[in-house]
Amino acid sequence: MTDLQWETLSNQGVAAAGVVYFLALLAYAVQWATLRDVPVREAERVAAGVGGGESRGSDPDDGVISDQDVVRATERSDLFERLGLLLTGIGALAHLVALVGRGAAADPNRVPWGNMYEFTLSGTFVVVALFLATTRRWRLSWLGPVVVGFVLCVLLADVLWLYEPVAPLTEALESYWLVIHVVAAVIATGAFTLGAITSALYLLKARSTKETGYLARLPELAALDRISYRMHAFGFPVWTFGVLISGPIWAHQAWSSYWNWDPKEVWAFITWVVYAAYLHARATAGWRGRNAALLALVGAATLWFNFIGINFFSTSSQHSYANGAEVERSVVLRVASAPVETP
Repeated sequence: MTDLQWETLSNQGVAAAGVVYFLALLAYAVQWATLRDVPVREAERVAAGVGGGESRGSDPDDGVISDQDVVRATERSDLFERLGLLLTGIGALAHLVALVGRGAAADPNRVPWGNMYEFTLSGTFVVVALFLATTRRWRLSWLGPVVVGFVLCVLLADVLWLYEPVAPLTEALESYWLVIHVVAAVIATGAFTLGAITSALYLLKARSTKETGYLARLPELAALDRISYRMHAFGFPVWTFGVLISGPIWAHQAWSSYWNWDPKEVWAFITWVVYAAYLHARATAGWRGRNAALLALVGAATLWFNFIGINFFSTSSQHSYANGAEVERSVVLRVASAPVETP
């Protein structure tokens, strides 16, 4: 295949992933819609076999749902849950094809992390991959609609506003440390994002008093708090290695200095401090619940500002190569300011 064909395959993979993710979101929507009128306690009672299978509430106007209706709604919900997970997995495969095609389209072939478009494409894939990898072990299928909806929105913004044609890596990125540094940072970003989503759901569920609907069927608050902690506890050492160890080593190799007070370096350190405070507070001060969830969201805000905001709002960052437009402008400025030699 030619480079152009690989790039076309990558673009088609992104489009296919978006379509399949949208279908998965519809499946999740149907899953939760089938249970919108079934109180959680009623579903638990029927599942436990309490009541001897009595058909109560045969009149649809009496406000009581029969056991048969509860069973049918639960079975339909389980069916669409499995369909949603299947479509999410298929979407992740298309997403992976888009990443592989993007790297193969470059000459020479490279990892698909040369600009903001490719970073975002990789980051969203890791979010979905981590969700699928932990769903069965931690029973996280209830995260499906939120994760898929989030990834779908970010992919749409990525294609509309960040897309750039395939180009060779800039000189600063031509290092094996690119793989080490970025892989660690992207994996940690995926884990922190899932932790932030769980923390946000914790805060929403804590304020909800309804016995039906999506929030009512989420795990108990203690379980949500524990899942969020596990995501952050996994992501933090990976972020520490990627940002505070491999990052400075690569910086010294590229710029002859371990620390340059670059805006992206500073914000990466701020993110590390926030998450370190989150884990320290839970371990020593016994922070649980609302306070921990709020601190986790602050960490996510610093993370995503560092990931995207610095590239658009900073004019002094040496990491501007992450945004192709910034590279082009910097090259133009250097050429324009270069002295003109006279013969």
